[in-house]
Amino acid sequence: MDINRVFLIVLDSVGAGELPDAAEYGDKGSHTLKALHRTGKLNVPNMEKLGLFNISGIDLGEPFKHPIGAYGKMTERSAGKDTTIGHWEIAGIVSEKPFPTYPNGFPQEILDELTKRTGRKCLCNKPYSGTDVIVDYGKEHMETGGLIVYTSADSVFQIAAHEKVVPIQELYRCCQTARDILQGEHGVCRVIARPFIGEYPNFTRTTSRHDFSLTPPVPNMLYALENSGLQTITVGKIYDIFAGQNISAATKTKTNLEGMQRVLDLADSPFRGIVFTNLVDFDMLYGHRNDVEGYTNAMNEFDIQLGKLMEKMGGEDLLIITADHGCDPSAPGTDHSREYVPLLVYGRSVRPGVDLGIRETFADVSATILDIFSTQDRTAGTSFLPEILGWN
Repeated sequence: MDINRVFLIVLDSVGAGELPDAAEYGDKGSHTLKALHRTGKLNVPNMEKLGLFNISGIDLGEPFKHPIGAYGKMTERSAGKDTTIGHWEIAGIVSEKPFPTYPNGFPQEILDELTKRTGRKCLCNKPYSGTDVIVDYGKEHMETGGLIVYTSADSVFQIAAHEKVVPIQELYRCCQTARDILQGEHGVCRVIARPFIGEYPNFTRTTSRHDFSLTPPVPNMLYALENSGLQTITVGKIYDIFAGQNISAATKTKTNLEGMQRVLDLADSPFRGIVFTNLVDFDMLYGHRNDVEGYTNAMNEFDIQLGKLMEKMGGEDLLIITADHGCDPSAPGTDHSREYVPLLVYGRSVRPGVDLGIRETFADVSATILDIFSTQDRTAGTSFLPEILGWN
């Protein structure tokens, strides 16, 4: 049976337990899924049927007696635990070196150059909570028009600005300028626009965030698919993560529910290629905010929509569910965690109950998808297509 449509869904930050090198990243003991399971409120029957609790070493619940999908977990081979590195590895790019981080703030020459090009001085310049930084620096920002520049444990350069002081389009231009400056040695993963509204001290971040990512190297999965004349449709922040490269159609979304609704709509549309989706609420709204109950509820909501998608899938469809890193909401800090990620595969052509084991790299997803479509360009990773189709 030919596979013509692949639905690849990344559950942003839904990790499946600490990697062997987790201690080197300060993440010993992290297990995002276990944190949700401990609430006693995790209710994901569709993921259980696919084999979520059958994954080796996941140590959650009761394994499903006769799983209908293939299941396993994947090791992050790249050096890091951030969004860009995780998604790039899924797409076949293994990053041997971590992207630069700035625990003590950015070099003054970078800020001076940004001020020179934008005409606005820079405030803060240190790691900060995104909600706290606009309270602590928002008043000065509104009085001076300076850009609130801050970072986190990730490789990010974030600029916060009030929409009445720095209009959205100007903020985006400032971020693009920063992106142009931050190359080479200082090539951070993402420059992020963080607009907010309100009056001091009651500021609120808006949903007009925009990421300016490094251009991914080629070949990668999206490049190979587009180069073969296939459609590359993205939902959520995938467009930003890949700097808009080799994407034939994109939909930005504001919530997980909106993202899954878009996937459901696409399931009713004819196309040949891939729908690559990121569901960011898990990470942004719950993982980083240590909201275990909110994270659990979001997983339960996703599982309901997953059931609807599975009902819509035809004989030529394949579904792959995974994640890009962990973000254990029960951990002491608020940073991402260095974890395995789950791998669930479903479709009428997939042999039920196949244990895909522990994959050596996230790039196995890319290798499998390119194997499905027999593209000329290939990436890192080992295809698990023979295993799910029963060729070996």
